[in-house]
Amino acid sequence: MPRRPRIHLPGVPIHLVQRGHNREACFFTDEDFLAYREWLAEALQKTGCALHAYVLMTNHVHLLLTPPTAQAVSQLVISLGRRYVQYINKTYRRTGTLWDSRYKSSLVQANDYLLLCQRYIELNPVRANITDDPAHYRWSSYQANGLGQSDALLTPHALYLGLDGDATSRQAAYRALFRSELDHEALTDIRLALNQGQPLGKGRFLDQVERMIGRRCEVRPRGRPRKMAEPGNAQEQQTTLPI
Repeated sequence: MPRRPRIHLPGVPIHLVQRGHNREACFFTDEDFLAYREWLAEALQKTGCALHAYVLMTNHVHLLLTPPTAQAVSQLVISLGRRYVQYINKTYRRTGTLWDSRYKSSLVQANDYLLLCQRYIELNPVRANITDDPAHYRWSSYQANGLGQSDALLTPHALYLGLDGDATSRQAAYRALFRSELDHEALTDIRLALNQGQPLGKGRFLDQVERMIGRRCEVRPRGRPRKMAEPGNAQEQQTTLPI
C-alpha cells in the first residue's frame, strides 16, 4: 500500500507531529529541550515558517506553523532533525536514528480549527498526566499564549491576535478557552486528520485544497471501523492513538 503524499500549501497552517523512533525518548535533560529550541529558532528563521504553538514532550513534538512555501515544512524538519540528532548522538555517544522516519502532518482550516489545535497541542502535558495545568509545563507555547511570557519562537496567528486588541485581555480570553476540556469529537477529528495525513477542515476549505492539489482529500468519517491489517502490512496500517 503506497504512502499518501503529504499535503503542504503556502500560507495554510499545518499541524505537525514528530515522534521518537519506536516511541522512545528524544529528550533526556533540560539541556536537550534548550538545544532543540535553539535549532528550531534557526530553522524557523531559515525557512520563513511562522510558529503559532508547540509542545516538546519526552518522546514527541507538536508544532503548529504556517509555511511561506510548500517546501518550507520539509526543509524545516530536515534541517532541525539533522542538527538535533547530531547533538544527541555526540552528547550521549550513541548512533542510529532518533526520530521515526516519517512525521505526521495535516493542514488546518484556520477559522474553525486553528485555536482548537493550539489548545490540543498545549494540553498535551495535561492529557499525559504530567501536570493538571498547562501553565505549569515549561516546554510549550502556553506560557506565552496564555500568560504573556516572552517566547522568541512564536509568531501569533491573526486569529489569536483577534481575541482582543489588548494583550492582557487577549491572554485572559485565551485562558478562558482552556476552562473546558476538548470534547471527544474534537479529539477524534484532530487525530484522524493527523493519522491519515489529511486536512482538518470542512466544506469550502476542503474544496479549495482539492483544487490546489488536484486530487480528493479522503478523510474517513468518524465512527467508520478500522480495516484489519493485511498480513505483512500491519505496521503500515497501524493507527496511533492517542497523540
